[in-house]
Amino acid sequence: MHRKSRKLKLPEPSPLAHWVIDRLVAYPWLGNVREMENVIERALIVSKGGPLTFDDLTGGKTNVTSFIPDDTQEIPLKLDEIVSRHISRVLEMAKGKIHGKGGAAEVLGINPSTLRNRMNRLRIPYGRKAGVSEKKPSP
Repeated sequence: MHRKSRKLKLPEPSPLAHWVIDRLVAYPWLGNVREMENVIERALIVSKGGPLTFDDLTGGKTNVTSFIPDDTQEIPLKLDEIVSRHISRVLEMAKGKIHGKGGAAEVLGINPSTLRNRMNRLRIPYGRKAGVSEKKPSP
């Protein structure tokens, strides 16, 4: 932020809103460091000296989906609850498929065995336990 502030010839970086760090950490940075630099630069320009909120982390791209916690929830969720909800949502998007092309493990970027172990630990039903078979039905 200091480097971008100097580049934009701002007197000093704008302050961060108190919940911003959580939002930045939760954002799935699909790009690289340049993406983060661009987001910071855009926030500095838009803020006009006010607190940085990073309301638009997508840079105006409407097809980017991410899980960004909002600050309206009064009681913070435990990490296992957030992970469980995310896995369940991805599993639903993958129509119950865990491994293979388009499976939940591929979408999450982890090994299918690791995903199954995590699902067992978090008590997320899958396959026969969930009433959904991972395997394709035979013709």
